[in-house]
Amino acid sequence: MAKGAPPEVWSSCVSAIARGDESALAELYDGTSSLVFSLALRVVGNTEDAEEIAADVYSQVWKTAPSYDRSRSSVLGWLVMLTRSRSIDRLRSRAERTRREAVGELPTQIRDPRPVPEEACSFGQRGLLVRRALLTLPGEQRELIELSFFHGLTHSEVAKRKALPLGTVKTRIRLGMLKLRDLLEGIEEAGHES
Repeated sequence: MAKGAPPEVWSSCVSAIARGDESALAELYDGTSSLVFSLALRVVGNTEDAEEIAADVYSQVWKTAPSYDRSRSSVLGWLVMLTRSRSIDRLRSRAERTRREAVGELPTQIRDPRPVPEEACSFGQRGLLVRRALLTLPGEQRELIELSFFHGLTHSEVAKRKALPLGTVKTRIRLGMLKLRDLLEGIEEAGHES
């Protein structure tokens, strides 16, 4: 879809996203991500931060599409507002971190990074749950997540290896991670109830 698409095209994309259509999110990302990224980059001045902000924006679009109100702003206006808000939050966070480092605020206790035996057992059980949850994902999401998280490839390396657009890779990984989170939260809640 062209970047200069009429507003009603983007609105129909957001409506489809609200119904859980992942391909509509990928389509919106492919058509608008350069705008979101360039705005974030202009505000934060850092490519890595701008990429994370863009990913956060589309994650927020996925979560909040059902509450999008076209009478309040166009889709592009909504994306610009989300991007600006995330970018300003990132700048504030960076400024606070810099301030803490300047005044020498350090944690008062340094914890041993090794897990205690109970945690080690819990990690093993969680690993099993994660592997089972991964099997419930669509194949294209599972494969990209495995390449990224278990093989240590960057999103760009995954995109090259799978001959996919970078935006598609990021969207599929993000959507898969959201599904995993929901699945694992549901399992943890069920475990607390029993």
